[in-house]
Amino acid sequence: MTSPAGRRPYRRVLLKISGESFCREGESGISMQELSSVAEQIRDVVQDGVQLAIVCGGGNILRGKQFAEVSRTIVPSTAHYMGMLATVINGLALQDALESAGVQTRLQSAIRMEGVAEPFIRRRCLRHLEKNRVVILAAGTGSPFVTTDTAAALRARELDAEVVLKGTKVDGVYSDDPVRNPHAIRYSEISFRDVLGQNLQVMDAQAMHHCMEHDIDIIVFDYKRVGNIARVIAGERIGTRVTRDPSSVEQA
Repeated sequence: MTSPAGRRPYRRVLLKISGESFCREGESGISMQELSSVAEQIRDVVQDGVQLAIVCGGGNILRGKQFAEVSRTIVPSTAHYMGMLATVINGLALQDALESAGVQTRLQSAIRMEGVAEPFIRRRCLRHLEKNRVVILAAGTGSPFVTTDTAAALRARELDAEVVLKGTKVDGVYSDDPVRNPHAIRYSEISFRDVLGQNLQVMDAQAMHHCMEHDIDIIVFDYKRVGNIARVIAGERIGTRVTRDPSSVEQA
């Protein structure tokens, strides 16, 4: 894997993908076609020796409006556990998609369920990564009221990941919603403080603080474009890099 001048390739990466990655645009549930496309990209980076852990969301199964409706009739903490279980379902689907693509995997869950997944144990997870296995980290942190964004930031800290990659449907961080505002500016680099100060929707504030305090960059990029996962890991300037002290806050 080669890198453009000024950027080195990453060797241990935490990839955060939303539940929307598991279904077609505007739909819910799981599309194995969509998963297969992501799995093939992941296979390419793993073959280059990258150690990869993945945190997946569960919004394709229980998303915004549905979650709010559930929370009105079910105890909120129970609703959060339901969301965590949705990420386990996604993790199982992603595991099979990756194994079908020839990638060795392990699924680890923060909620113990030995029949389908290993418990998350930091040392065991690190050992899997060292053996070039992709580790899918499901069920968030195992505690309610913690988002999968924050789970991704915490796992990145625990596993000494060099970077958090957030795969989205857009090609970076904008000054405003690019769908509603065609004049929104896309940043190629921006500081954590500017993201928090401008209330830009990158990750939730708790996740941002974890990454900022421990100097773990976040790169927001469009995972839908085939090859982008490999490109961003190789160090290409794709998407938006959120960092503690950018040399200059650039606009694309």
